[in-house]
Amino acid sequence: MKAFPMFLRTTGRRIVILGGGEQAAQKARLALKTDAAICLAFPGPPDAELAALIREGRLTHHAGAVTPALFENAALTFVATGCPGLDAALHAIAKAAGATVNVVDQPDLCDALTPSIVDRDPVVVAIGTEGTAPVLARQIKTRVEEMLEPRLGGLAALAGRLRGAAAQRLAPRARRDLWRWVFTDAPRRAYSADSERAAAKMIKQAIESGGAPMPEAAPVALVSTGTGGRDMITLRAVQRLQEADSIFCLAVDEPATLELARRDAQRLALAPATAPGALVRLLAQKAAQGDRVVLLTGQDVLADPALLRVADLLAQQGMGVERIGGHYPRPASGKEAAA
Repeated sequence: MKAFPMFLRTTGRRIVILGGGEQAAQKARLALKTDAAICLAFPGPPDAELAALIREGRLTHHAGAVTPALFENAALTFVATGCPGLDAALHAIAKAAGATVNVVDQPDLCDALTPSIVDRDPVVVAIGTEGTAPVLARQIKTRVEEMLEPRLGGLAALAGRLRGAAAQRLAPRARRDLWRWVFTDAPRRAYSADSERAAAKMIKQAIESGGAPMPEAAPVALVSTGTGGRDMITLRAVQRLQEADSIFCLAVDEPATLELARRDAQRLALAPATAPGALVRLLAQKAAQGDRVVLLTGQDVLADPALLRVADLLAQQGMGVERIGGHYPRPASGKEAAA
């Protein structure tokens, strides 16, 4: 990565916008989504939209000279006059004052790049392409918008208000199970159906009773990585990796696949020659502790004899088993091989 993704705190700070036309208005719309104080610096009268925001008290207008003092306590500065030469000159002044600067349509002058944003405040998804493909970023934004229901941010805010109570009453593992239940089960469905009170009541009752309702034990997931890189792993496999508490790695040829897993999941490397019986004992031990267990392997869990044996032994112990194959090259037919 040439740009590190990070969110800037804006509480108690300012965002400075240099400019008074359409480009400045576009940045003002973005900045107004934050709780920063927004200062518009422009010597003349700004355009109608910005003028209205100034009258409403949502922006302050600085019509004087641009000096280093303008950038004090600024989390971010947008340079957006619409004139490339003037933008470059203002960029130099802002940088000399130590500001973090974004210059519209001049990525080489930018300390920070503006991503495409999916806003479900306080849930925010930022999509960046380092300035190389803004059309692609917008396409990804559209896909993510479809994935996240409009009221999801409200549920996240509710969870935030109750997080302190959960921390006081529940152990770390119980808290993790609680929030997994909140965001995947009945509370999320209730909140999405405009039943905020019902969702809040469910969560509070769960906290007071010692945790989320006891779910059925999750099956042990046997997951194939497929071949040719992490793009060969299936969506369901990614979901299991992100839910896992313990991940056993057996003959994983593509370490980058583990970047798709939950960061705080325990990862245990296995010798390639681990016998099925020994493997089953390890998986069963973790599952008995209540962990969501994944066996991640470069072998095909739907065809490899040793892994089929593992699945059978787990089933014989009364444990649920989910086998998730990866994408593997299709064997050539006789005609294809002859060609």
